[in-house]
Amino acid sequence: MTPSALGEPCVLLKLGEIVLKGKNREIFERRLQNNIRTALKSLDIKVEIRQRHGVIAILLPEATGAAAADAVAARVADVMGVVWIHRAWRVAKDVEAVTAAALELVAGRPEVERQATFAVRSRRRDKRFPLRSNELDRVVGGAINDKYGLPVRLKDPELTVHIEVDRDEVFVFSDAVPGQGGLPVGMSGRGLVLMSGGIDSPVAAYRMLRRGLQVDFLHFSGIPFTTSESIYKAYALVRELGRFQAKARLLVVPFGKAQQSLRSSGADRLQVVAQRRLMLKTAEEVAHRLRRQVLVTGDSLGQVSSQTLQNITALDDAVAMPILRPLIAMDKTEIMAEARRIGTLRISELPDEDCCSLLAPRKAETRARIDDLRQIERRLDAEELAVRLADSVQEYRLDA
Repeated sequence: MTPSALGEPCVLLKLGEIVLKGKNREIFERRLQNNIRTALKSLDIKVEIRQRHGVIAILLPEATGAAAADAVAARVADVMGVVWIHRAWRVAKDVEAVTAAALELVAGRPEVERQATFAVRSRRRDKRFPLRSNELDRVVGGAINDKYGLPVRLKDPELTVHIEVDRDEVFVFSDAVPGQGGLPVGMSGRGLVLMSGGIDSPVAAYRMLRRGLQVDFLHFSGIPFTTSESIYKAYALVRELGRFQAKARLLVVPFGKAQQSLRSSGADRLQVVAQRRLMLKTAEEVAHRLRRQVLVTGDSLGQVSSQTLQNITALDDAVAMPILRPLIAMDKTEIMAEARRIGTLRISELPDEDCCSLLAPRKAETRARIDDLRQIERRLDAEELAVRLADSVQEYRLDA
């Protein structure tokens, strides 16, 4: 592709629900722009970000090649709040320049070889441009038809050439890559994710990141009765999720002795629910210290014995802080598909020693009574134990 015809490479980002935020939209847009800049720091490419209604244009220096624009497009695809990413070309606000760029954009594409159907879709954000959108469609579409002989089909074409007339320039592009959607991370407060090494909790974290919640991660290890494998696994999962959030933090609690104390207290069939209540109490203490507002778990209703409706109610009773369960209505197949898409499934399926199965009874209680659980906790002084566990936290910082 000749730069003289196509102009300068750039990236266009299309926003979704952010544009519906009314008077607060500007706050969301500023947060998104900051998140984009943070995400692009690792590329060491100087960019200029321009905000339009529902669109963000990322402009690169004139000497920057298409490869740099491709790298920018790939990186911002992981930024929450972006719905579509277009690798575009920036050309002068001139009909001849736009037509030349569109012809060059189509050249060499496989659709030309197989004589695929095409359409041109123009949009004028700047109404001062001399041609209306439908007039520009006809001019550019006619030129493409004359040069390549492609048949026009306005409904469901195989190739679409997009032209967007902006205030200072025109953007020409054809393909689109889906973004993550949702809201910019940091717009919905801060939370603490209870991160196991399994499949569910990373997906729960991703779903809350997508809703704009900035999160830290709390992992309970079976140490000293297990190895450090689960910590390495949790670290790898947090690193993978770091694509969507900068400066992630993993906190690890050595939980093995606390589990042993629960078993010695006679928890028996209540062991699993009792230790999960203790995890929540510890997480609440850690969250208060970090000034986090909410806890997040990967619970899915009815998936395992500890996630029956009665047991979930018993878990909620353990803490005063709200507990978000974004996977509550998802089945395992749906959760695994999401984990595969975001890249965490391959890590979650690695073998490790899960602290949740440590000292677990042969048969777990599915209808735990809150009074019985509270009695076990009084014998252990669970509130004080949660404070000591929070004191033992080890911190690992992961900068994106």
